[in-house]
Amino acid sequence: MMDLLSNLALGLHVAVQPSNLLFCFIGALLGTLIGILPGIGPTATMALLLPMTFGLPVEAAVIMLAGIYYGAQYGGSTTAILLNLPGETSSVVTAIDGHQMAKQGRAGAALAIAALGSLFAGSVATLFLAAFAKPLASVALSFQAPEYTALILFGLLVSVLLASGSVLKSVAMVVLGVAIGLVGIDLTSGQFRFTFGAIELADGIDFVPLAMGLFGVAEIIRNLEHKDEGSATVEKLSGLWPTRDDFRRALPAVLRGTGLGSLLGVLPGGGATLSSFASYSLEKKVSREPHMFGKGAVAGVAGPESANNAAAQTSFIPLLTLGLPTNAVMALLVGAFIIQGVQPGPMMIQQQPGLFWGLIASMWIGNIMLVLINLPLIGIWVRLLKIRYVFLFPAILVFCAIGAYSLNNSAFDIFVMIAFGVLGVLFTKLGCEPAPLLLGFVLGPMLEENMRRSMLLSRGDPTIFVERPISLAILLLLVVTFSAMLLPSVRYRREEAFVEEDA
Repeated sequence: MMDLLSNLALGLHVAVQPSNLLFCFIGALLGTLIGILPGIGPTATMALLLPMTFGLPVEAAVIMLAGIYYGAQYGGSTTAILLNLPGETSSVVTAIDGHQMAKQGRAGAALAIAALGSLFAGSVATLFLAAFAKPLASVALSFQAPEYTALILFGLLVSVLLASGSVLKSVAMVVLGVAIGLVGIDLTSGQFRFTFGAIELADGIDFVPLAMGLFGVAEIIRNLEHKDEGSATVEKLSGLWPTRDDFRRALPAVLRGTGLGSLLGVLPGGGATLSSFASYSLEKKVSREPHMFGKGAVAGVAGPESANNAAAQTSFIPLLTLGLPTNAVMALLVGAFIIQGVQPGPMMIQQQPGLFWGLIASMWIGNIMLVLINLPLIGIWVRLLKIRYVFLFPAILVFCAIGAYSLNNSAFDIFVMIAFGVLGVLFTKLGCEPAPLLLGFVLGPMLEENMRRSMLLSRGDPTIFVERPISLAILLLLVVTFSAMLLPSVRYRREEAFVEEDA
C-alpha cells in the first residue's frame, strides 16, 4: 500500500509540472474539439493529431496523447445526445436515450450525467490501473519469447472475435496488416521483403502515414459522401444540472457501468465499444422500468457512458504492463511511444518510473479537465456542429499532409497516406473493418521476432510452446476461444442442413 502511495506521489509530481498540465489540457481540449465532429472518433482523432507531439518532451507527448484519447472518447457523447449523431461507435448506445432526453428539453441534464458519470468511472478505473499495473508488470517479467508469441496470437484472435462484421473478413484484415508490417529488410537475413523494387520501402511502411490514411483521410472521404452534413438542428438547452431523481436513477447505473467497463477494457479488442453495449444490455435487464429504455431513460445514458470511459482507462493495462495494444487506439499509442524512443512494457516501470506513474496520475487530472472543459462550453460545441463539413475538410487534409511529410521529410509518405486513405474507404465499402489491420501491422513484427527467438532458444523444436506452463495455458485458452468462435457457425450450418432435408 505504501509503495502504491509513493508511486502515485511520484506520478502526481510529474503530472502537475506546468508544462505537463498545459499539454494535458491541450490534449483534452483538442481531443474533445475534433472528437465532437460526427463520424471521426478517437482513432481518427489521434491519427490526425499524432504529428503535433513529435517535437515535445516524452512525458508531455504521452500525457497529451492520453488526453486526446479520452477527450475524443468523451466528445462523441455530445453529438450523440444533441444531434443523434454518435461521434464514434461506443456512443451509439448513448444516442438511444440521450437524444430522447434532448428532444424532451433535457439535453443539459443528459450531458451533465454523461460528464459526471465519465469523471467517476475514469477516476475509479485509473485507480484500478494504478493498483494492478505493478503486480501485472512483475508477472510479465517472467515472460520470455514463447509466452509473448502465444499472447500475441491470442490477442490477434480475440481482436478478430470482437470485431464487427464477418469473422473471415476480420481474419483477412489481420493477415493483411501482418504482411504490411513485414515490408522492408529482413533484419536476420538482410533480404528485401514485399518492396517490389521500391527503395523507399526498404525501411518498411511508417506507422504515421498508414494510420492517418486509414482513419484520417478515409474518414474525410466518407464524410464528404453525406451531402446533408451540418444541416441538423439542435434543441434549445434548458437546465444543465440533473434533478435529485436523475441522480437517484443514475448512481446505480454509473457504479455497474464502472465495474463492467473496468473489467472488459482489459480484454484484447474489447475496449469502449463492447463495454458500452454490454452496459446498456445490463441496465435494461436489471431495470424495474425496461419499457422506458429508448424513451429517455437516465440509466441508458449513465451506464454506457461510465462503462466506455472506464474501459478507455483500463485498456492501458496490457499496453503498459505487457507492451501489447488491445485495440486500434492502443496500437496508435504504441507507435507514438516508439516514435518518442519509449518501449512500453514491464521494464518501463523500472527504467522510466516518472513517465509511467506520471501518465497514470495525469489521467485523474485529465478527467477533471474534461468536465471543466465540456460543461461550460456546451454552447460552443453546438455552434461548431453547425459548421458544414466542406469547410473543415481542406484544413484537416493539409494538416494530415504536413504530419506525414514531417516524419521523414519525404513526399513518398504523403502518397502512402493517400493510398491507405483510398484503401480505407474501399475496406469500408466491402464491409472490412480497418482496426484489425492496424493491430496486425503493429503486432506482426512482434510476433515474427518472438517466434524466431523461440525457435532459436529451442534449436528449432516447436514443442517449446507447450513445454512452458504459461505458454501452454495461453495456447489452451486460445484453442477454447477459437472453438467457441466456430461453434455458432457450425450450429447454424447444421440447422440449415436440417431445414433443407425437411424441405
